[in-house]
Amino acid sequence: MCKKFLLFVFCTMCVWVLYAQSLQLKFVALAGQQPLVLLDSTYHTALNEPVTFRNFLFYISHIQLKDDNGHEIPLKNEYYLINATDAAFKAIDLPVKPQHIASITFTVGVDSIKNVSGIQTGSLDPMRGMFWTWNTGYIFAKLEGNSPASKAPAHYVTYHIGGYKHNENALRVIHFNLPQKKSVHQINIGADVLAWFNKPHPLSIQEHPICHSPGKLAMQIADNYAQMFHIINVE
Repeated sequence: MCKKFLLFVFCTMCVWVLYAQSLQLKFVALAGQQPLVLLDSTYHTALNEPVTFRNFLFYISHIQLKDDNGHEIPLKNEYYLINATDAAFKAIDLPVKPQHIASITFTVGVDSIKNVSGIQTGSLDPMRGMFWTWNTGYIFAKLEGNSPASKAPAHYVTYHIGGYKHNENALRVIHFNLPQKKSVHQINIGADVLAWFNKPHPLSIQEHPICHSPGKLAMQIADNYAQMFHIINVE
């Protein structure tokens, strides 16, 4: 009994130590100001086109944190797949002890090195459905659903956005300053799916229900979804 109690205490302390030495980025899927509900809710875009979503995924990489003195906090570059359909894939745990964080920067997408390095594992495993088999390269962000405004079969709306070459680069860098002067354990970041259809390039589902290749439209949609992020709060 004593051994079991000591084991419990030891495990509890290990969990506490891990928590105390980590910083979590939590991404919250939104539709406007409300939590995103997949499959069951109909939303309206900036052009007032109705749409229902079933999948919402994007890659986060090259996370950079800076302290109050502007010094970058060392982090190994990793690639994280954020998936709105899976609670386990909405948070990123970084090996950073709680401290004052002045800013955060991250990239939406997968850089050119990984795109030309062949099949990867982990979050970059092609089995996750984020790799174009017909054209070497990763899908940086994916949004799928249905809309009566779509002229595609079954009224599909599918945007698979990628492209790493110079003239079709869909990588987007996001930066936020954090005004809170306190020790940070968790940064909650909102990701508004409706921003895909908003500024700076209003997107019409009727005109463009599908985008499955790099190019001008993909880059415009990437410009749009770069605006979908905002800091909800810092804990």
